[in-house]
Amino acid sequence: MLAHARPSPSYHLSQVSGPSRIGPSAAPPPNLSTRFLHSMDLPKPPSTAASSSGAETPNPHTFTCELPHSIYALAFSPAAPVLASGSFLEDLHNRVSLLSFDPVRPSAASFRALPALSFDHPYPPTKLQFNPRAAAPSLLASSADTLRIWHAPLDDLSATASAPELRSVLDNRKAASEFCAPLTSFDWNEVEPRRIGTASIDTTCTVWDIDRGVVETQLIAHDKAVHDIAWGEAGVFASVSADGSVRVFDLRDKEHSTIVYESPRPDTPLLRLAWNRSDLRYMAALLMDSSAVVVLDIRAPGVPVAELHGHRACANAVAWAPQATRHLCSAGDDGQALIWELPETAAAVPAEGIDPVLVYDAGAEINQLQWAAAHPDWMAIAFENKVQLLRV
Repeated sequence: MLAHARPSPSYHLSQVSGPSRIGPSAAPPPNLSTRFLHSMDLPKPPSTAASSSGAETPNPHTFTCELPHSIYALAFSPAAPVLASGSFLEDLHNRVSLLSFDPVRPSAASFRALPALSFDHPYPPTKLQFNPRAAAPSLLASSADTLRIWHAPLDDLSATASAPELRSVLDNRKAASEFCAPLTSFDWNEVEPRRIGTASIDTTCTVWDIDRGVVETQLIAHDKAVHDIAWGEAGVFASVSADGSVRVFDLRDKEHSTIVYESPRPDTPLLRLAWNRSDLRYMAALLMDSSAVVVLDIRAPGVPVAELHGHRACANAVAWAPQATRHLCSAGDDGQALIWELPETAAAVPAEGIDPVLVYDAGAEINQLQWAAAHPDWMAIAFENKVQLLRV
Protein backbone atom coordinates (compact mmCIF):
# COMPACT_ATOMS: atom_id res chain seq x y z
CA MET A 1 0.00 0.00 0.00
CA LEU A 2 0.98 3.61 -0.31
CA ALA A 3 2.71 5.12 2.69
CA HIS A 4 0.68 7.61 4.70
CA ALA A 5 1.36 10.06 7.49
CA ARG A 6 -1.87 9.46 9.42
CA PRO A 7 -5.05 7.48 8.92
CA SER A 8 -7.70 8.87 6.62
CA PRO A 9 -11.33 8.99 7.71
CA SER A 10 -12.52 7.79 4.32
CA TYR A 11 -10.11 5.16 3.08
CA HIS A 12 -7.38 3.04 4.60
CA LEU A 13 -3.74 3.92 4.15
CA SER A 14 -0.75 2.37 5.88
CA GLN A 15 1.45 4.62 8.00
CA VAL A 16 5.04 5.76 7.78
CA SER A 17 7.37 7.38 10.25
CA GLY A 18 8.41 11.00 10.12
CA PRO A 19 6.61 14.32 10.56
CA SER A 20 4.08 15.74 8.15
CA ARG A 21 3.15 19.38 7.77
CA ILE A 22 -0.48 18.33 7.53
CA GLY A 23 -0.83 16.39 10.72
CA PRO A 24 0.90 14.68 13.61
CA SER A 25 3.50 12.04 13.03
CA ALA A 26 2.61 8.38 13.26
CA ALA A 27 4.37 5.27 14.47
CA PRO A 28 6.46 3.53 11.80
CA PRO A 29 5.25 0.27 10.30
CA PRO A 30 7.43 -2.83 10.29
CA ASN A 31 7.97 -2.83 6.52
CA LEU A 32 7.65 -0.48 3.56
CA SER A 33 8.02 -1.08 -0.12
CA THR A 34 10.97 0.90 -1.44
CA ARG A 35 8.78 2.22 -4.27
CA PHE A 36 6.41 3.95 -1.84
CA LEU A 37 8.16 6.79 -0.08
CA HIS A 38 7.19 9.39 2.48
CA SER A 39 7.19 12.92 1.11
CA MET A 40 9.96 14.04 3.44
CA ASP A 41 12.28 11.39 1.98
CA LEU A 42 11.79 11.63 -1.76
CA PRO A 43 15.13 10.21 -2.96
CA LYS A 44 14.63 6.53 -3.57
CA PRO A 45 16.84 4.37 -1.36
CA PRO A 46 18.61 1.29 -2.62
CA SER A 47 16.32 -1.71 -2.79
CA THR A 48 16.51 -4.02 0.20
CA ALA A 49 13.68 -6.29 -0.92
CA ALA A 50 15.66 -8.46 -3.33
CA SER A 51 15.88 -12.19 -3.58
CA SER A 52 19.14 -14.11 -3.62
CA SER A 53 19.02 -14.08 -7.42
CA GLY A 54 19.01 -10.28 -7.44
CA ALA A 55 15.38 -9.83 -8.55
CA GLU A 56 13.17 -7.47 -6.58
CA THR A 57 10.31 -8.94 -4.59
CA PRO A 58 7.01 -8.01 -6.32
CA ASN A 59 5.12 -5.24 -4.59
CA PRO A 60 1.87 -6.83 -3.28
CA HIS A 61 -0.06 -3.57 -3.77
CA THR A 62 0.88 -2.71 -7.37
CA PHE A 63 -0.13 -4.70 -10.43
CA THR A 64 0.95 -4.05 -14.00
CA CYS A 65 -0.63 -4.98 -17.32
CA GLU A 66 1.40 -4.45 -20.48
CA LEU A 67 -0.32 -3.79 -23.79
CA PRO A 68 1.14 -3.75 -27.31
CA HIS A 69 0.78 0.04 -27.70
CA SER A 70 1.29 3.31 -25.85
CA ILE A 71 -1.60 4.24 -23.55
CA TYR A 72 -3.28 7.51 -22.72
CA ALA A 73 -7.00 7.33 -21.85
CA LEU A 74 -8.21 5.39 -18.77
CA ALA A 75 -11.65 4.82 -17.22
CA PHE A 76 -12.98 2.69 -14.37
CA SER A 77 -16.42 1.12 -14.61
CA PRO A 78 -18.76 1.87 -11.67
CA ALA A 79 -20.64 -1.40 -12.26
CA ALA A 80 -17.87 -4.02 -12.56
CA PRO A 81 -14.18 -4.40 -11.69
CA VAL A 82 -13.18 -3.34 -15.18
CA LEU A 83 -10.80 -0.67 -16.43
CA ALA A 84 -10.84 0.66 -20.00
CA SER A 85 -7.64 1.92 -21.63
CA GLY A 86 -7.17 3.66 -24.94
CA SER A 87 -4.13 3.44 -27.20
CA PHE A 88 -2.18 6.47 -28.32
CA LEU A 89 -1.00 5.85 -31.86
CA GLU A 90 -0.55 8.63 -34.42
CA ASP A 91 -2.73 6.73 -36.82
CA LEU A 92 -6.37 6.27 -37.75
CA HIS A 93 -6.33 2.75 -36.32
CA ASN A 94 -6.32 2.68 -32.53
CA ARG A 95 -7.73 0.34 -29.91
CA VAL A 96 -9.66 0.36 -26.65
CA SER A 97 -8.73 -2.50 -24.33
CA LEU A 98 -10.80 -3.59 -21.35
CA LEU A 99 -8.91 -4.97 -18.35
CA SER A 100 -10.33 -6.88 -15.39
CA PHE A 101 -9.08 -6.88 -11.80
CA ASP A 102 -10.07 -8.34 -8.44
CA PRO A 103 -10.50 -5.53 -5.88
CA VAL A 104 -10.97 -7.98 -2.98
CA ARG A 105 -8.28 -10.60 -3.64
CA PRO A 106 -5.91 -8.83 -6.02
CA SER A 107 -3.19 -10.71 -7.84
CA ALA A 108 -1.02 -10.30 -10.89
CA ALA A 109 -3.04 -13.00 -12.64
CA SER A 110 -6.37 -11.28 -11.97
CA PHE A 111 -5.27 -8.00 -13.57
CA ARG A 112 -5.41 -8.88 -17.23
CA ALA A 113 -6.64 -7.74 -20.60
CA LEU A 114 -9.93 -9.10 -21.93
CA PRO A 115 -9.32 -9.63 -25.66
CA ALA A 116 -12.95 -10.52 -26.34
CA LEU A 117 -14.08 -7.15 -24.96
CA SER A 118 -11.46 -5.02 -26.71
CA PHE A 119 -12.31 -3.17 -29.92
CA ASP A 120 -10.92 -0.93 -32.65
CA HIS A 121 -11.29 2.83 -32.31
CA PRO A 122 -10.83 5.54 -34.95
CA TYR A 123 -8.00 7.85 -33.88
CA PRO A 124 -6.55 7.91 -30.33
CA PRO A 125 -9.32 8.46 -27.77
CA THR A 126 -8.66 11.67 -25.83
CA LYS A 127 -10.90 10.41 -23.02
CA LEU A 128 -12.91 7.35 -22.01
CA GLN A 129 -15.70 7.27 -19.44
CA PHE A 130 -18.33 4.73 -18.42
CA ASN A 131 -21.89 5.71 -17.59
CA PRO A 132 -21.42 7.06 -14.03
CA ARG A 133 -24.56 5.33 -12.72
CA ALA A 134 -23.83 1.70 -11.93
CA ALA A 135 -27.50 0.67 -12.19
CA ALA A 136 -27.92 2.27 -15.62
CA PRO A 137 -27.26 0.51 -18.94
CA SER A 138 -23.57 -0.25 -19.33
CA LEU A 139 -22.37 2.39 -21.76
CA LEU A 140 -18.85 3.59 -22.55
CA ALA A 141 -18.21 6.98 -24.14
CA SER A 142 -15.09 8.00 -26.06
CA SER A 143 -13.92 11.23 -27.64
CA ALA A 144 -11.64 11.79 -30.61
CA ASP A 145 -12.84 13.30 -33.88
CA THR A 146 -16.40 12.83 -32.55
CA LEU A 147 -18.20 11.64 -29.43
CA ARG A 148 -18.99 7.94 -29.60
CA ILE A 149 -21.25 5.92 -27.31
CA TRP A 150 -20.61 2.19 -27.05
CA HIS A 151 -22.88 -0.45 -25.58
CA ALA A 152 -20.51 -2.38 -23.30
CA PRO A 153 -22.28 -5.02 -21.17
CA LEU A 154 -19.91 -6.24 -18.45
CA ASP A 155 -21.91 -9.10 -16.94
CA ASP A 156 -19.88 -11.60 -18.97
CA LEU A 157 -16.09 -11.20 -18.85
CA SER A 158 -15.29 -14.60 -20.33
CA ALA A 159 -13.33 -15.34 -23.49
CA THR A 160 -16.59 -15.88 -25.34
CA ALA A 161 -18.17 -12.55 -24.34
CA SER A 162 -19.45 -10.19 -27.02
CA ALA A 163 -17.37 -7.13 -27.79
CA PRO A 164 -18.85 -3.66 -27.16
CA GLU A 165 -20.96 -2.36 -30.02
CA LEU A 166 -21.11 1.18 -31.34
CA ARG A 167 -24.45 2.68 -30.36
CA SER A 168 -24.16 6.24 -31.67
CA VAL A 169 -21.76 8.74 -33.21
CA LEU A 170 -22.44 12.33 -32.16
CA ASP A 171 -20.92 15.23 -34.04
CA ASN A 172 -22.22 18.64 -34.93
CA ARG A 173 -20.34 19.37 -38.12
CA LYS A 174 -22.01 21.65 -40.61
CA ALA A 175 -23.92 19.86 -43.35
CA ALA A 176 -21.57 21.14 -46.06
CA SER A 177 -18.38 20.34 -44.12
CA GLU A 178 -16.46 17.12 -44.48
CA PHE A 179 -14.60 17.61 -41.23
CA CYS A 180 -15.50 18.31 -37.61
CA ALA A 181 -13.34 19.94 -34.94
CA PRO A 182 -11.58 17.31 -32.79
CA LEU A 183 -12.70 16.86 -29.20
CA THR A 184 -10.09 17.32 -26.50
CA SER A 185 -12.17 15.93 -23.62
CA PHE A 186 -15.68 15.40 -22.26
CA ASP A 187 -17.48 14.73 -18.99
CA TRP A 188 -20.56 12.64 -18.23
CA ASN A 189 -23.07 14.33 -15.93
CA GLU A 190 -23.60 12.16 -12.83
CA VAL A 191 -26.80 13.94 -11.78
CA GLU A 192 -28.33 14.02 -15.28
CA PRO A 193 -26.70 11.06 -17.06
CA ARG A 194 -28.47 11.87 -20.31
CA ARG A 195 -26.07 14.83 -20.56
CA ILE A 196 -22.48 14.70 -21.77
CA GLY A 197 -20.48 17.88 -22.15
CA THR A 198 -17.67 17.98 -24.71
CA ALA A 199 -14.70 20.33 -25.16
CA SER A 200 -13.32 21.14 -28.58
CA ILE A 201 -10.41 22.89 -30.24
CA ASP A 202 -12.94 25.18 -32.00
CA THR A 203 -13.44 27.12 -28.69
CA THR A 204 -16.85 25.57 -28.00
CA CYS A 205 -18.37 23.44 -25.26
CA THR A 206 -21.30 21.31 -26.40
CA VAL A 207 -23.91 19.70 -24.16
CA TRP A 208 -25.38 16.57 -25.72
CA ASP A 209 -28.61 14.80 -24.86
CA ILE A 210 -27.38 11.30 -25.59
CA ASP A 211 -30.81 9.72 -25.10
CA ARG A 212 -32.15 11.70 -28.05
CA GLY A 213 -28.83 12.03 -29.87
CA VAL A 214 -29.16 15.81 -30.22
CA VAL A 215 -27.31 18.93 -29.10
CA GLU A 216 -28.98 20.50 -26.09
CA THR A 217 -26.84 23.61 -26.27
CA GLN A 218 -23.51 24.77 -27.63
CA LEU A 219 -21.56 27.65 -26.12
CA ILE A 220 -18.61 29.58 -27.48
CA ALA A 221 -16.88 29.16 -24.18
CA HIS A 222 -13.40 30.62 -24.70
CA ASP A 223 -11.21 32.65 -27.04
CA LYS A 224 -9.01 29.65 -27.84
CA ALA A 225 -9.20 25.86 -27.81
CA VAL A 226 -11.00 24.30 -24.85
CA HIS A 227 -8.85 21.58 -23.27
CA ASP A 228 -11.04 20.09 -20.54
CA ILE A 229 -14.53 20.20 -19.07
CA ALA A 230 -16.06 19.03 -15.77
CA TRP A 231 -19.61 18.98 -14.44
CA GLY A 232 -20.44 20.29 -11.00
CA GLU A 233 -24.21 20.30 -10.51
CA ALA A 234 -26.85 19.07 -12.95
CA GLY A 235 -26.74 22.25 -15.03
CA VAL A 236 -23.36 23.72 -14.08
CA PHE A 237 -20.04 22.91 -15.70
CA ALA A 238 -16.56 24.40 -15.85
CA SER A 239 -13.95 24.43 -18.57
CA VAL A 240 -10.28 25.29 -19.07
CA SER A 241 -8.71 26.64 -22.22
CA ALA A 242 -5.62 27.64 -24.12
CA ASP A 243 -6.67 31.21 -23.35
CA GLY A 244 -5.52 30.59 -19.76
CA SER A 245 -8.89 30.82 -18.00
CA VAL A 246 -11.18 28.61 -15.93
CA ARG A 247 -14.81 29.49 -16.61
CA VAL A 248 -17.99 28.28 -14.92
CA PHE A 249 -21.25 28.06 -16.90
CA ASP A 250 -24.81 27.74 -15.65
CA LEU A 251 -27.25 26.42 -18.27
CA ARG A 252 -29.98 28.56 -16.75
CA ASP A 253 -28.10 31.65 -17.97
CA LYS A 254 -26.30 30.76 -21.17
CA GLU A 255 -25.35 34.34 -21.99
CA HIS A 256 -22.88 34.68 -19.13
CA SER A 257 -20.01 32.79 -17.55
CA THR A 258 -17.88 33.37 -14.48
CA ILE A 259 -14.07 33.45 -14.73
CA VAL A 260 -12.83 31.86 -11.53
CA TYR A 261 -9.13 31.81 -12.42
CA GLU A 262 -6.73 33.15 -15.03
CA SER A 263 -3.16 32.03 -15.59
CA PRO A 264 -0.64 34.37 -13.93
CA ARG A 265 1.42 34.26 -17.13
CA PRO A 266 -0.47 35.73 -20.10
CA ASP A 267 -1.65 33.19 -22.65
CA THR A 268 -0.33 30.22 -20.69
CA PRO A 269 -2.80 27.43 -21.50
CA LEU A 270 -4.67 25.51 -18.83
CA LEU A 271 -4.77 21.82 -19.67
CA ARG A 272 -6.71 19.84 -17.07
CA LEU A 273 -9.58 20.41 -14.67
CA ALA A 274 -10.97 18.25 -11.86
CA TRP A 275 -14.05 19.25 -9.83
CA ASN A 276 -14.26 17.87 -6.31
CA ARG A 277 -17.42 15.71 -6.36
CA SER A 278 -17.45 15.51 -2.55
CA ASP A 279 -17.18 19.29 -2.05
CA LEU A 280 -18.25 21.33 -5.06
CA ARG A 281 -16.62 24.46 -3.69
CA TYR A 282 -13.22 23.21 -4.84
CA MET A 283 -11.62 22.31 -8.13
CA ALA A 284 -8.06 21.67 -9.26
CA ALA A 285 -6.37 22.75 -12.49
CA LEU A 286 -3.09 22.15 -14.30
CA LEU A 287 -1.16 24.65 -16.42
CA MET A 288 0.94 23.84 -19.45
CA ASP A 289 4.64 23.29 -18.71
CA SER A 290 4.04 23.65 -14.97
CA SER A 291 4.72 21.27 -12.11
CA ALA A 292 2.13 22.94 -9.86
CA VAL A 293 -1.40 21.82 -9.02
CA VAL A 294 -3.65 24.87 -8.60
CA VAL A 295 -6.53 24.46 -6.12
CA LEU A 296 -9.44 26.86 -6.57
CA ASP A 297 -12.40 27.86 -4.41
CA ILE A 298 -15.23 28.97 -6.69
CA ARG A 299 -16.52 31.25 -3.92
CA ALA A 300 -13.31 33.31 -4.18
CA PRO A 301 -12.54 33.78 -7.88
CA GLY A 302 -9.20 35.07 -9.04
CA VAL A 303 -6.69 33.75 -6.54
CA PRO A 304 -5.93 30.05 -5.86
CA VAL A 305 -6.49 28.92 -2.29
CA ALA A 306 -3.46 26.64 -2.66
CA GLU A 307 -0.69 25.77 -5.08
CA LEU A 308 0.79 22.32 -4.59
CA HIS A 309 4.46 22.08 -5.54
CA GLY A 310 5.74 18.53 -5.29
CA HIS A 311 6.50 17.43 -8.83
CA ARG A 312 9.94 17.90 -10.34
CA ALA A 313 8.56 18.08 -13.89
CA CYS A 314 5.29 18.91 -15.62
CA ALA A 315 2.10 17.66 -13.96
CA ASN A 316 -0.11 15.78 -16.43
CA ALA A 317 -3.12 14.51 -14.50
CA VAL A 318 -5.10 15.25 -11.35
CA ALA A 319 -8.02 13.49 -9.63
CA TRP A 320 -9.92 14.03 -6.38
CA ALA A 321 -10.51 11.10 -4.04
CA PRO A 322 -14.01 9.76 -4.71
CA GLN A 323 -15.02 9.41 -1.05
CA ALA A 324 -12.89 11.96 0.78
CA THR A 325 -13.32 15.71 0.60
CA ARG A 326 -9.71 16.79 1.18
CA HIS A 327 -7.58 14.29 -0.74
CA LEU A 328 -6.42 14.52 -4.33
CA CYS A 329 -3.76 12.84 -6.43
CA SER A 330 -1.53 14.27 -9.14
CA ALA A 331 0.87 12.61 -11.56
CA GLY A 332 3.49 13.91 -13.93
CA ASP A 333 6.53 13.65 -16.13
CA ASP A 334 8.74 13.02 -13.09
CA GLY A 335 7.19 9.54 -12.89
CA GLN A 336 5.58 10.22 -9.53
CA ALA A 337 2.00 9.98 -8.32
CA LEU A 338 1.49 12.22 -5.29
CA ILE A 339 -1.45 12.16 -2.89
CA TRP A 340 -2.17 15.42 -1.10
CA GLU A 341 -4.27 16.11 1.97
CA LEU A 342 -5.58 19.65 2.17
CA PRO A 343 -6.34 21.26 5.54
CA GLU A 344 -9.97 21.30 6.63
CA THR A 345 -10.10 24.80 5.19
CA ALA A 346 -8.13 24.90 1.94
CA ALA A 347 -7.38 28.58 2.50
CA ALA A 348 -5.40 27.54 5.59
CA VAL A 349 -2.57 26.14 3.48
CA PRO A 350 0.58 27.85 4.86
CA ALA A 351 2.61 30.19 2.70
CA GLU A 352 5.46 27.69 2.54
CA GLY A 353 3.06 25.11 1.13
CA ILE A 354 2.41 21.52 2.12
CA ASP A 355 4.09 18.25 1.32
CA PRO A 356 2.37 15.29 -0.31
CA VAL A 357 1.43 12.64 2.22
CA LEU A 358 2.02 9.80 -0.23
CA VAL A 359 4.51 9.37 -3.04
CA TYR A 360 4.66 6.59 -5.61
CA ASP A 361 7.51 6.32 -8.12
CA ALA A 362 6.51 4.63 -11.38
CA GLY A 363 9.94 5.01 -12.94
CA ALA A 364 8.56 6.56 -16.17
CA GLU A 365 6.56 9.61 -17.24
CA ILE A 366 2.93 9.17 -16.14
CA ASN A 367 0.42 10.26 -18.78
CA GLN A 368 -2.87 9.55 -17.07
CA LEU A 369 -4.42 8.94 -13.66
CA GLN A 370 -7.86 7.71 -12.58
CA TRP A 371 -9.27 7.04 -9.09
CA ALA A 372 -11.97 4.35 -8.96
CA ALA A 373 -15.26 5.70 -7.58
CA ALA A 374 -16.70 2.22 -6.99
CA HIS A 375 -13.46 0.93 -5.46
CA PRO A 376 -11.85 3.94 -3.72
CA ASP A 377 -8.94 1.83 -2.47
CA TRP A 378 -7.72 1.60 -6.06
CA MET A 379 -6.34 3.98 -8.63
CA ALA A 380 -4.77 3.45 -12.04
CA ILE A 381 -1.93 5.19 -13.84
CA ALA A 382 -0.72 4.89 -17.43
CA PHE A 383 2.86 5.20 -18.65
CA GLU A 384 4.48 3.96 -21.83
CA ASN A 385 2.59 0.77 -22.79
CA LYS A 386 1.69 -0.10 -19.20
CA VAL A 387 -1.40 0.28 -17.06
CA GLN A 388 -0.60 0.03 -13.38
CA LEU A 389 -3.12 -0.59 -10.63
CA LEU A 390 -2.22 0.91 -7.24
CA ARG A 391 -3.82 0.07 -3.91
CA VAL A 392 -3.99 3.08 -1.59
